[in-house]
Amino acid sequence: MPLDTFLALVLFAFTTSITPGPNNMMLFASGVNFGFRRTVPHMLGIGAGFFSLLIGVGFGLGALLHTVPALYTTLKFAGGAYLAWIAWKIATSRTLGEGKSGVKPMSFLSAAAFQ
Repeated sequence: MPLDTFLALVLFAFTTSITPGPNNMMLFASGVNFGFRRTVPHMLGIGAGFFSLLIGVGFGLGALLHTVPALYTTLKFAGGAYLAWIAWKIATSRTLGEGKSGVKPMSFLSAAAFQ
């Protein structure tokens, strides 16, 4: 890999790791509410989920979706339905102080699946 391409990759990876995106905001909220140690599985799950996305792209998942447009359309609608479900869960959720029963930080697998 040429040095200029590698430096661009490192700069991109660094920038995206420190920007206040949804993963960083979720980790921030989890750290505040549950502490660092209980948030570590969430952090590792995000890394594993992102890695699996990169592996999928590397093995041609994008080409498959381009080749089979119906699969791409199905994936778009399923993703939209999932986002609507998450929005509903957020809109109807309670604060941590109101509903202390069953409140847990996000697990490794759920954070990886969220990616």
